[in-house]
Amino acid sequence: MPDRGQFHINFWLGGFLLRFQYPVSIYRYWAFLLVSFGLVLSLTACNRQDTNDVPKFKGIDITGAKYGKDFALADTEERVRSLADFKGKVVMLYFGFVQCPDVCPTALTRAVEVKRLLGADGERFQVIFVTVDPERDTNDILKAYMAAFDPTFLALHGNADQTRNTAEHFKVYYKKVPTGSSYTMDHSALSYVFDPQGRLRLAMRHEQSAQDYAHDIAQLLKKS
Repeated sequence: MPDRGQFHINFWLGGFLLRFQYPVSIYRYWAFLLVSFGLVLSLTACNRQDTNDVPKFKGIDITGAKYGKDFALADTEERVRSLADFKGKVVMLYFGFVQCPDVCPTALTRAVEVKRLLGADGERFQVIFVTVDPERDTNDILKAYMAAFDPTFLALHGNADQTRNTAEHFKVYYKKVPTGSSYTMDHSALSYVFDPQGRLRLAMRHEQSAQDYAHDIAQLLKKS
């Protein structure tokens, strides 16, 4: 251990190698080491705090996506609705159709459970169902379909061009598939989630649980 004279210190601080060489007494030597060690601990704590402030989602984090910015479609009362109508709420947007045999009913049943899991915050959770089958899904049919799950769930529709443009804007796939004398619809099954400021944040997979959905939505509500 040096008393007086030259000493060298090499250490990493914030990604930079610092090297010191100069004469110093043993007391200043230890004082310098203690101050330096405290600074490193402080920076580490700050970095850890910044990391903890970032929500950890179970769905696909698409924050900052260039698509899915908004929509303009009519509800069952023929009022044109957009994201601005739901400011302060987390919006979950799902594309489907009323005669969907399993995927859509499963998604909406899960949404009912998500709302229940959110408790009082469920009042700040808005489910929006966009039909990809406007040819058959009339206002009366859509209204009755939403009421079968939760009367606060909202169904939107457009004409063929509006439906196609909206689906393309959200990168949603759908296609009419003939089935004998009728048809069904193939469609993607992601649910898109917007935060209370109207920003697209998440794509939730169909196979995820209601608990996964509720966890992520609660995170967005907490940050608002």
